[in-house]
Amino acid sequence: MTDRSLRHVAGVVAPLLRDNIDTDIIAPSRLQVPGLGKTGYESILFGNWRYDENGCERPDFILNQTDYRAATMLLTGANFGCGSSRESAVWALRGFGIKAIIAPGFGSIFAANCYRNTILPLTLPPDEHARLVAELHIDAAEPPRAEIDLEHRRVRATAGPWHSFPIDHRPRSLLLDGLDDIDDNLRHRNDIDAYRARDQRLRPWLYRRADSTGRDSAENRG
Repeated sequence: MTDRSLRHVAGVVAPLLRDNIDTDIIAPSRLQVPGLGKTGYESILFGNWRYDENGCERPDFILNQTDYRAATMLLTGANFGCGSSRESAVWALRGFGIKAIIAPGFGSIFAANCYRNTILPLTLPPDEHARLVAELHIDAAEPPRAEIDLEHRRVRATAGPWHSFPIDHRPRSLLLDGLDDIDDNLRHRNDIDAYRARDQRLRPWLYRRADSTGRDSAENRG
């Protein structure tokens, strides 16, 4: 198990209960800086909501409030992450420290990007989602807290009843081990290399390199 494992997630939940929050809201294109790679996007997370026209934090936005700056989970409305395929939206959430997002549904490409970047897009049916919202007491003086037990596919408000959630086997397995797609491929590297060596013996013509004239090189012809 690596440090990115999501076997058990517990902590503060930031409520952002709006439907149809798209990827341009999550990571506004106008604020993106070319060449960042996969890191550095946390500063633009919900940038149009977090900052005013002068670049100053809006104190009423949930993630600017002291209690929620270290939130590990988001509680959102339906169809979170809809819109364009923008992996930087997931990188921004991960950079901020978000490990799981709880919603009645997600944009399909966004959800796939979450899995690839070790974030859990946790889907609850609308009625279960509504019950969890009530159990979190989001209007109380203290910030709401929750815990997720990925191994048993369940989530609850701290000390509240458990709610089961669906998740396919492969993404669950990767999240339990804290692996992204590249990590998963690397742990099967010996099998991949063995397959390639076997296939090269069976179908050598597929592995021949051409010289500058387009003909098989001498080393390939033996």
